[in-house]
Amino acid sequence: MIRFTWLQFRVQAGVALAALAAFAAVLMVTGPHLASLYAGSAITGCRGGSCANAANTFLSRLTTTSPYPTVYELGIALVLIAPAITGIFWGAPLIAREFEAGTHRLAWTQSITRTQWLAVKLALTCLAAMAVTETLSLMLAWWADPISKAIGIGGPYPPGSVFGQVRLGSFIFATSGITPLGYAAFGFALGTATGTFIRRAVPAMAVTLAIFAAVQVAIPLWVRPHLIPPNRTVVSGPSFFQAASMSVGTLTATTVPGQTEALIVSSGAINASGQPVSTIPVACLSDSPVKANAPPDLGTCMASRGIREAITYQPASRYWPFQWLETGIFLALALALAGTCFWRLGRRRN
Repeated sequence: MIRFTWLQFRVQAGVALAALAAFAAVLMVTGPHLASLYAGSAITGCRGGSCANAANTFLSRLTTTSPYPTVYELGIALVLIAPAITGIFWGAPLIAREFEAGTHRLAWTQSITRTQWLAVKLALTCLAAMAVTETLSLMLAWWADPISKAIGIGGPYPPGSVFGQVRLGSFIFATSGITPLGYAAFGFALGTATGTFIRRAVPAMAVTLAIFAAVQVAIPLWVRPHLIPPNRTVVSGPSFFQAASMSVGTLTATTVPGQTEALIVSSGAINASGQPVSTIPVACLSDSPVKANAPPDLGTCMASRGIREAITYQPASRYWPFQWLETGIFLALALALAGTCFWRLGRRRN
């Protein structure tokens, strides 16, 4: 049965190996030069507060240096979509095509049981999906090590850009560490379970994509930030408001003082009584009549009115606890989905 499964899977395995080889070639060509840029930057000899500036200068230079932003985005995209691809093209047709072609009847009349037949198919193909996804992740981590170090020193630069993601952010977290293993197992098991119930490959592939995409959006937005109770801090003083660039009209924070890679769950300004403040006081705006159209010192103005910033966040030190928790959740879901496949086949008569 193992040999037969391999014969059925050899084309998909060949495509996966070719994709890994192509990605490895791109990283091998560009990686050494990226490492040399980091080694030659001011980061290696910095001390104290100058390190953050040196790191930001390095990241700023990379944003305009081809092809590093493109390769970085490509790598993140590949690791993100790999679990979905294996779920759609490996998992969904795994059982559904057997039903469509009627070959499951032949397999079940042989010396192996339905349980053995499904167990071998699931185990070998799922392990291959996990191996491919994690290999992509490890390759990207090796290549992007200088970028990760710079972000860890100076923080994301600038926030929202290609190099503006913290380790707990949606894209970086999902493509690093051990979480790709959990995503790959879940994606493949989801596809297999969908194909087992729908029994038609193409509809099962579409349903797998829809469910997997919905889960991957929901987890970072509503589940991950609350897996561990977040920390809360209240920041005051003119320096914070000025550094946060709140003069553009927003009262939400983009950074946590002393926590360069913290994941901000929520933030908002409060007054001296602890009540929420939704807008910048008119007197603090640059076009305020009080200031005779002269730009005020926003930080001092906000602080003088007792306005502070309340921030709820997850510190970067929780990266690995979050990795283990989320991976465990997806592995548990994968096992549950695999169990439904065995249950479904056990109830079928043909």
